[in-house]
Amino acid sequence: MPEEIIRPLSVDGVRFSYRLLPHSRPGGAPATEPTLILGGALQGMFGWPQMDDHLGDAADVVTADLPGMGSADPLPPGPSGGLLRRAVLAVADDIGARRLNVFGFSYGTAIAFGFARRHPERVARLALGGVPVHIDAVQIDRWERARRQLAAGDREGFAATAADALMCLDPERPVHRRELARRYVRRSFLHALAHSPHAADSLYRALADRPDFSGGLAGVPALVFAGEHDTVTSPARQREFAATIEGSRFLTIEESDHWVVLERAEEVATLVAGFFTGRRPAAGAVTLPRQAGARAART
Repeated sequence: MPEEIIRPLSVDGVRFSYRLLPHSRPGGAPATEPTLILGGALQGMFGWPQMDDHLGDAADVVTADLPGMGSADPLPPGPSGGLLRRAVLAVADDIGARRLNVFGFSYGTAIAFGFARRHPERVARLALGGVPVHIDAVQIDRWERARRQLAAGDREGFAATAADALMCLDPERPVHRRELARRYVRRSFLHALAHSPHAADSLYRALADRPDFSGGLAGVPALVFAGEHDTVTSPARQREFAATIEGSRFLTIEESDHWVVLERAEEVATLVAGFFTGRRPAAGAVTLPRQAGARAART
């Protein structure tokens, strides 16, 4: 595997960095445009090994600690959408990419969708998973309780409350690797709080922000997918959002919730890589997701 490259950048005086893993096809050109992966509030540049594995032979893989994430400077007070979009544009310019494939998950979907709306000419294909397009009162109450626990210094309580708020814990709804994902998310929150000086601020923003997914999108091939038991935003709501993107495809992935990228990591990586490259997964390599119009997922 080729050696990764870490590049520092800044936008509006805020320092951040990105990681470039050059494609690994010996002697050949990439099969598709560079692929930028944007995850949740605490998912930094080193958290996507499955995407490296599935895309590395076809494309340059780009991950980032954008402003407010990981090792980057904290976000300044006030709305941050514009600054984050400019950071993505700076990454594209720095690697010399006329267009990018962009994959956004959870918190990262707002950045990815906003960038595609404002710079459609720079986006080759767009994949969005776990889109928090609608947050109901129950979710808001849970997240406010988590915020209060964190403000009071109860990190353990915060990690448990925040992780549970982002997962489907209904025993009647099967979720693959539920307890493993639950423990991982809790540990990730605690690790970030212990090692990042602005993790708390990043979490506050992720829990409190109400991103804008309105306005629709045209001219960019798009895939939207959801875990069939996503309790942050139901698959039905995410399907409605997908319908605002001209020509998009919507899928639900079985036995998973909002943390589908953990519970069904291989399936998600295969799905996204196949969409970006035009390749079909090998038979048996992926549990085929349900297409829009197929048997409805329980929401």
